[in-house]
Amino acid sequence: MHIDKAKKRIAKLVKAGFKGYPQISIAYFGSSKDCANEVVIQLMAEEGGAIQEQRFTSTTDVRADEVVQSMLVKIIERAEVKTVLEVAGVTTLDEKR
Repeated sequence: MHIDKAKKRIAKLVKAGFKGYPQISIAYFGSSKDCANEVVIQLMAEEGGAIQEQRFTSTTDVRADEVVQSMLVKIIERAEVKTVLEVAGVTTLDEKR
């Protein structure tokens, strides 16, 4: 899937707001606000349920990585996610700790 198409699909799902469960949360982390080297995806199947987490890292910005963005879309589709939340911006690794 082309990078722009994947980003638009994710943005559309985020903009739709809460539609129920399962729910996915996407957060980007990096050494600076300009470059996200890591993305963390958390899946909650039901309200109050256990959270499953996956992390993907890259030497380049994961937000501009076609493989990573396409993978996020595939995870959303396969899990039949109803709600997608995205943390705005990039959290620096110093803030994460």
